[in-house]
Amino acid sequence: MNTSYVNVIAESDIKDAEQAAVVPDIILGVQDLRLKFPGEAAFVFKDLSLSVRRGEKVLLLGPSGCGKSTLLQVLSGIMPEMVEVPLRFKERMVPESRGVLFQDPDTQFCMPYIDEELAFVLENLCIPREEMETRMRQALDQVGLFFENLHVPINSLSQGMKQRLALASVLLADPEVLFLDEPSALLDPEGRKQIWEAIHSIAEGRTLVIVEHRIEEMIGLVDNVVLFNPDGQILGQAPPMKLFASFHEQLEQFGIWYPGVWEVFFMSRDGEKLLSLPMDAPRSSLADPLIELKQFYGYRQRRPVIEVEQAEIYPGDFIVITGPNGAGKSSLLLSLMGLLPTDGTYRLQGIDMSGDKAKRRRTEKAARKIGFVFQNPEMQFVADQVSEEIAFSLYEEGDDKDNISSLVRQAIGQFGLEGMEHRHPYQLSLGQKRRLSVAGATVLNKPVLLLDEPTFGQDAVSTFAILSLCEELRRQGIAIVMITHEERLVDTIATLEWRVVNGRLVERRLTKRGETMAKRNGAIGAWMGHE
Repeated sequence: MNTSYVNVIAESDIKDAEQAAVVPDIILGVQDLRLKFPGEAAFVFKDLSLSVRRGEKVLLLGPSGCGKSTLLQVLSGIMPEMVEVPLRFKERMVPESRGVLFQDPDTQFCMPYIDEELAFVLENLCIPREEMETRMRQALDQVGLFFENLHVPINSLSQGMKQRLALASVLLADPEVLFLDEPSALLDPEGRKQIWEAIHSIAEGRTLVIVEHRIEEMIGLVDNVVLFNPDGQILGQAPPMKLFASFHEQLEQFGIWYPGVWEVFFMSRDGEKLLSLPMDAPRSSLADPLIELKQFYGYRQRRPVIEVEQAEIYPGDFIVITGPNGAGKSSLLLSLMGLLPTDGTYRLQGIDMSGDKAKRRRTEKAARKIGFVFQNPEMQFVADQVSEEIAFSLYEEGDDKDNISSLVRQAIGQFGLEGMEHRHPYQLSLGQKRRLSVAGATVLNKPVLLLDEPTFGQDAVSTFAILSLCEELRRQGIAIVMITHEERLVDTIATLEWRVVNGRLVERRLTKRGETMAKRNGAIGAWMGHE
C-alpha cells in the first residue's frame, strides 16, 4: 500500500504560501525507495513510499529484520549521508531539526563521561557554560536518571541506564522531529514507564517516528501505525485500533507484540507444550549442584558490584534473574564466566573456580562448561559469516565436519536465519544478531546456559522460539539462567527467581511452576539449595 505523495523538496526551500499548498504539512518522506546491501541478492526495500506530516506520531511496526531501523536511518538522513549505502529514490525530504535515538545506545556516545557527553551537545548549540549543568540535570530528570556527580564513566552504566542517557542527550537539542529506535527495549518495567512518560511530556508539537516492539505502554501516543511484512513491504497504514482490527491475522503471523499476544500464545499448541510439565522433573534431592556459590563477590575497578551470600544451580533449573537496571544482574553472569575478578567460593561441577586468580584461565575453565549470551551480541562475534559464527565453537571442540554442517543448518532454520548464512554478523538487524548469539551459545548443549536478556529486540515469534528452545534444553537437564525484564516469564516458564538489588542477590524463591515441580518431585528443600 502506497501513501499519497507530493513532489518532495527540501524543507528550507518552502518559502511561500503557494509552495506550502503543494506540500501540505509534509515534514519528511521518501518516494519509490530502493535499497539493496552490497553482496545481497534481495532488496531490503523495493519501490517503498512513505510520508509523515508535521506533528504526526508514527509507529513503524513489523517483524524483526524487516527493515524498520534501516528505514528510520533513511528518513533521518543517516543513510546515505553518514553511512554509505547504495540506495535510489525519486524524492526524499529530510527534516532540518531532528534528533535520532539509536537502537544500541553504545553507538550513540561520543565522549567517555556523562557530563562530557551532555556538554558536547550543548557546546554545539553554543549554550553558555554557566547554564550547562542546569540543562543537563533537567534532561536527566526527564528520563529518570539522577547522579550527584555527573563525571561518571558511561561504560560503568547498565545498558538500560545508557539507553536513558542517550535519550537525554537527544532531548537536550530540543529537535522538532524525533526518530526513536526501540527507546524502551533495554529497560525494566519502571524504566519503560519513565521513558514513555518523558516522551509523552515532550511530544506536544513534535513529529515522532518510532520503531518499537513492545507497544502496550506507548500505543496511546501514536496517531498512525505503518505495518510491514517480513520483506519490507508496507501492508497497511492506519490509526492503531483500526489497523489491529484489519490485520489481526498478519500481526499474529509476523509475531507483532499486539495487546494480548502472550495469552494467545499460551492458548496455542506450542504454548501449551511449553507450559506442560514433564512427568519427571530433572532436579532431585540426590542431584549434585552444577554451580555452588558462597560469600561470592564480583568486582569492577576493584569495587564489589555483586555479592552472593549463598546460592546453588542444579541440572534442570530455569532461573530468571530480575531486578532494576544497574542492580548488578549482568555483573553476576560476567563473574560466573570469569570475565570479572571474583572472590569467595565458586565451584563449577565440583571444580574450584575461586583458586585460579588468572582471569584468562578462569574464563577458559568456565567456557568449557557454560554457554554464554552477552547483553550486547556483537561482543561475542568472532567470524565473518553467520554460518561460520555458529560453527566456530563446534570446530573448537573438534567435532566432525559433516556433523557440524548438519548442526549449523539446523540452527539456521531454528532461529529464522535462512538466507543469511553468508552475511557478516554486523550486517544483521539487532534482533537477528541476538538470535545468532543464542544459536552460537546453544549449539554445544553445555551443562549451564547463561543468557543476558536474550529476548531483547525480538518479535513475538522469535521470543517464543527462544523460550521454547530453552525449555527443551532444561528438560534435558541443562540449567538455564536468564536475565529478563519480562514479568510474564517469572511464574509461567521459570522454576526459580533470583532477585538482585543494589549489587546483592537478596532473594531466591521458587516460582509457581517451580513449586509444582518440586512438590511432584518431593524435594522442596533441594530445589532451594538446602537439604
